Amino acid sequence: MNLEQIMPAIFLIAVLILVLPGFLSSNSKPKQFIKNLFIWSIIVVSIVIITYLIF
Repeated sequence: MNLEQIMPAIFLIAVLILVLPGFLSSNSKPKQFIKNLFIWSIIVVSIVIITYLIF
């Protein structure tokens, strides 16, 4: 892997570390957590598909 792939991965991990505690504390109920996780997974998958089709 070159630097063009490593730097975005590091930044995404850093954002995940910053966002995850707030996400977990605001989703204390399991049903709400599953719902929000499903919504975020749809968003991430759609962004990945769109960027794959563009590039």
